[in-house]
Amino acid sequence: MNDIYGFTGLTALITGASSGIGFAVAEALAMHGASVAVHYNSNGTEAQALVARLKSEGKHAVALQGDLAQDDEANRVVAQAAEALGGIDILINNAGAMVKRAPFADAGGALGASVFDVNCRSLLQVTRSALPWLEKSDAGAIVNTGSIAGWNGGGPGAGFYAAAKGYVHTITRGMAKEFAASGIRVNAIAPGVIVTPFHDTTPPEVLASFKAAIPMGRLGEPADCIGPYLFLCSSELSGYVTGQILDVNGGQYMP
Repeated sequence: MNDIYGFTGLTALITGASSGIGFAVAEALAMHGASVAVHYNSNGTEAQALVARLKSEGKHAVALQGDLAQDDEANRVVAQAAEALGGIDILINNAGAMVKRAPFADAGGALGASVFDVNCRSLLQVTRSALPWLEKSDAGAIVNTGSIAGWNGGGPGAGFYAAAKGYVHTITRGMAKEFAASGIRVNAIAPGVIVTPFHDTTPPEVLASFKAAIPMGRLGEPADCIGPYLFLCSSELSGYVTGQILDVNGGQYMP
């Protein structure tokens, strides 16, 4: 396979990679020559199966478990990834979750804190821990996973999640400014409605309403996100791109 991305010899840590977008991007990075650390929290079966398959195809991959909402766990996962791969050139902060759908008035601060820990605190700690390795890289890149919800406030009961993803969008720009002097580019992808296990608990009528609002007339698939992530990871293709939020939503929202 032609190395148009320049990933051969590079290393990548992908958090939240046991299913959906993270899984698809981890697989694609490995297929294009990167050594990958596939992080998971509870879904070890799928992550380990992906790593086993990649290894059988001659790729360098490792599966790492950890609850990234806990600072010490985040630090451990990053350290293990760097040791197993020999460094970290690319960091994809994809770990996140809705936790549950609930109106602000019913949920209260406890749910808000939990959503922040999963979607924001984990990103901050993983990034901070990975910085020493990213700073050593000649191709340092961070891609954070935002969301269409970070732009439009989210669907029913998703207000806390939307607020967390809005935070991700803003911290991406702040990191881009701060890390540019170290040669690290920082961007984000804001997926729309992508059919993954994330939406297993989304009511069918809500998904139908989302679909009806998409100009391209369909819900997204993880494969729709692969190209945008690889583009932002690649210094060959996006070496002068930083601080950007790339929307992948079929036209549902056009900021």
